[in-house]
Formats: sequence, structure tokens, C-alpha cells
Amino acid sequence: MGNTIKCQCGHVNPEGTELCEACGRPLSEEAKERKIADMRYEGAARRSKTHNMSIIDKTWNFFSSVKVGVWIIIILLVTSAIGTLLPQKMYVAAQTEEEVAAYYELHYGVVGKVYHMLGFNDMYSSWWFKILVGMLGVSIIIASVDRVVPLYKSLKKQRTRRHPSFMKRQRIYGVGKVDHPEQSVEQSAEQFKKLKYNVKLEDGAMLAEKGRFSRWGPYVNHTGLIIFLAGILLRGLPGFYIDEEMWIREGERKAIPSAPGYYIESEGFTMEYYSKEEADEVFGEALDKAGMIAKNYQTDAILYKDKDGALPGTTELEEVKRHPIIVNEPLTYDGYSIFQMDYRLDELYSMTFSLNEKATGESLGQMTIQLDNPAPSYDLGNGVKVEILDYYSDYAGIKDGEPQNLSPVPNNPAFIFKMTTPETPKGETSFVAIRQTLETEENLYEMKFVAADTRDISGLVIRKDKTLWILLIGGIIFMIGVAQGSYWQHRRVWICTGDEGELILAGHTNKNWFGLMKEIDAVKEHVQLPPYEDREDIEKEEKERLKEQKGENE
Repeated sequence: MGNTIKCQCGHVNPEGTELCEACGRPLSEEAKERKIADMRYEGAARRSKTHNMSIIDKTWNFFSSVKVGVWIIIILLVTSAIGTLLPQKMYVAAQTEEEVAAYYELHYGVVGKVYHMLGFNDMYSSWWFKILVGMLGVSIIIASVDRVVPLYKSLKKQRTRRHPSFMKRQRIYGVGKVDHPEQSVEQSAEQFKKLKYNVKLEDGAMLAEKGRFSRWGPYVNHTGLIIFLAGILLRGLPGFYIDEEMWIREGERKAIPSAPGYYIESEGFTMEYYSKEEADEVFGEALDKAGMIAKNYQTDAILYKDKDGALPGTTELEEVKRHPIIVNEPLTYDGYSIFQMDYRLDELYSMTFSLNEKATGESLGQMTIQLDNPAPSYDLGNGVKVEILDYYSDYAGIKDGEPQNLSPVPNNPAFIFKMTTPETPKGETSFVAIRQTLETEENLYEMKFVAADTRDISGLVIRKDKTLWILLIGGIIFMIGVAQGSYWQHRRVWICTGDEGELILAGHTNKNWFGLMKEIDAVKEHVQLPPYEDREDIEKEEKERLKEQKGENE
């Protein structure tokens, strides 16, 4: 394991130990120069301070640094802040990655293009963000192991009698003559037991200790945080976390995104509004201002899945569940939850046209076009036929002589018809849009709009989270660690007889020095102990000296 350091007391310490694990003597030159001992890790040897040879050592030392961990957190916070400057991908109305890229460039110019290229538009799923989270987890693990293992070993090996040089380097220290030193040690042990201390007596020395478990609070805290980060990273693996959006029209059946083998059908969408009588009791003036206030909107849904034992390539489905999906009342099955999140009313579903003779207005027949899947041609009988040469679901005018289509949603349908009749066997062409008809020549026949049918669309969100219990466990452990390190303190008091018959007292705690001194004073009311002092000023001077020395070295 490398070199070792043998203390005068006979205990063999690992290389890099500053205070002997057994008696507390200062071993390094730096420890000997200090007036107040550094008790953060009991002066134990840390791997990061003693190994610096191989690439593994260098990697370990890099991630064990608290500064590195802090910088990773700062980078995560900065990138998270940048990710809020522009909308995330989930809020962009685009279907393909090309459309997403075009959206950012169109609306935000060069900034939007760079924003998309760097992955800030889908930041929490980007590879670099996951690497940063992983690096933070590695930093926490290595930094914790680098400190907690030597700390545990050092506390486990500590002896009851400590060397006077150790006692003298404690912040609370006192030495003096008493009438019966050994009797005072024994009486002190009894009094500290009454204060709920764990007490050990050995060779005229006493160690009173309580609250050691509070020293593990930060490491319990780190364990919970590591579990929490692991849950976040697992969300990036297929099947662990699903948060998908889908739009489904009334009467439509669609495959559920990221839920292979499952399908959902909308039997109908219901929208209810508060009546004037109801609103007076609940909202009052709000109804007068808004005009209408939604009371309820829901999708009557049927959930299907692939039938067990169905032949590959077939579409045999079996009904699983019927459920009205209402806000805050999702359809749940097999870990999936389908929420009602949005809606669109009165989307054009079909349009009915009549082929009329212009001169007389006589109709040669009607046809109904399903806008989501128009048929290529319609036979009206008696030799009359209408073909759809081109279809624009979301017509946006003509540019450079070509009709423009914005989206596949039938917001503003337009058609190029070819009308064939016995009188016009070669056919006549007409461009028909809402409130607009264009003809290349004078036609004998025209397409007249008759009626339109609409349907409502439901906006659903599909969620499945297998990591929720991992995040919950991580959060609970994290809070236990916070409480453990915040509301308890590790207190120790050493009392022993000196070589010249004097009594030596020393005390240490990781926080709340006033509480420790109050308990020592309570013992002094019943036991003769030497006067002690709180050398807080010396400790502050020591910290300033080390800070200046560190600055000079850098």
C-alpha cells in the first residue's frame, strides 16, 4: 500500500497521516507547526493527497477536488439558465428535426441556429448535459470515498488516552492541579454518562463522546444525491421515462407514442361551460369578462393493445380499457398514464362540393372529400367524374407561381380539380380554395361549396416514470443526511492525568462550541476539573495564516 509512518506510540499509520490515528501526536511538519489541530478528517491520510503516479491516480485526484465539483455545479447552473432563454423543443410546433431546426433559425436568426446546433433546444436530453450530470455524480462519489473511509478508520482506532501534544492543540483546552486527579476522572465519567455520552475509561484517562453519527451526515447526504442523479440519468434510457404528446381526432385510432403495442381511440370530445347560474356562485365577475369559462373537457377514450398470440404483421387488437380522460383524471394502465392537456375545437373534417353547370346552375352531383385522406377521384354517375389533381391542406397563397402549403393540418383547404363531363370529355381545370376560385380558361362547369363537417381534437400527454421511486428514495436519504448533519453534533471530551500529577482537559466538536462548553460546565459543578479556555482567537489566526500561506504557494 506504499510507505507507512510509525508513531512513537507504536501505531503504524498510512503515508500522509497528519495526526496519529491512535494517540493523536502530530506526524507531519505542517501538523507540528499548527497551534490548533485540523480535525476535519482527524488528520487521516487521504488517497488524493498521497497517490499521484498513474492515470488512475490523476483521475481520482481530479474528481476528489471540491473545487472541481463546485465548478461542475456552476456549469450545470449556467447551462440550465441558458436553456430557459428560448423555448425548449417540446414547446415547438414541429414534427421533424429539420422542422425544429428551421423554426429556431426562422424565429431567432443566427442565435437560434447556434442554440439548436449546441443542443440547448433539448438540453436535458442532450449528450453533453448527461455527461455533466454523470461527472457530478462521479465527483461526489470519489470525493466522499476519499474522505469518509480514512475518517471512519481514524475514529474507529482512536484511543482513550491521547498524547499531551494532541490535547494542547484542541480549541478547548485546560490543564491544572486538582486534589484527586484519578478520582476526578472517574467522577467525570459518571457525570458525562448522565449527559448521554458514550464513556470509556482507560489507564487514568477518559473519553466521553456522543453524536458521532452526525459526522456521516454529509456522506448520507451525498448518497441520496447520487441515487437522485442516477434516477435522472436513467430517464434517458428507453422505457424508464416517457413524456410524449399526441393529438387525436374524434373517431380516430392511433398508436400511442413510446408505448409499443398500445393504441388509443377517441369516441368523442366533450366541452362543457359554466352556465350563468353556476358561474355566479363560483366566479361571478369572471364570466362577464371572459364570456365563457370551461367547466370540463374530456376525451371518451378506448385503450387497445396488440392481441396476444396474433400473427406477425397482423393488426389484431383487443380492447383493454374504456375511460373518460378528464383533467387530473388520467387513463392509467400498465404504468402508463394518459392525461387530458389541451384541445382544438371545430377542425375541418370533410367538405362537400357540388358540380354545377354555370349557365343554368343545375347540379350534376355532389361529392364529400375527407380532408385527412382525400380520394384521388369521384365518380358522380352519368359519365361525370371529378379528379383531385393536387391538394393543399393549409393553403397560404401563391409564391413564384406555385401554391404554398404550410402544414398537413386542414386549416385552409384548397384543391385543383379536373372536371370531366360528356360535354367536356377532355376535362376542365379549376383551382378552388375557401372564398377563391381560379380558372385557366372559361369553364362550362364549376365546383360549388355546399357544406363542411368539423370535429374536435384532443391534446393528450402520455407519461410513464419508472424512476419516480428512485428519485423519491434519493430525496428521502438526502433529507435524512441534511437533518443528521444539521441538528446533531459530534462532541468529544478528553480528560487524563499528566506526568506531573496534573489534570488535562480538552474538547472538540464539529459545531456548536457553546453547547459543548455548557455541558463541560455542568460537569464542573459536580467534579473538580482544571479551568479551561476557548481558544477561538488562536483558531482564527491559524486559519488566516494557512490561508496566506496557501496564497503564497499558489
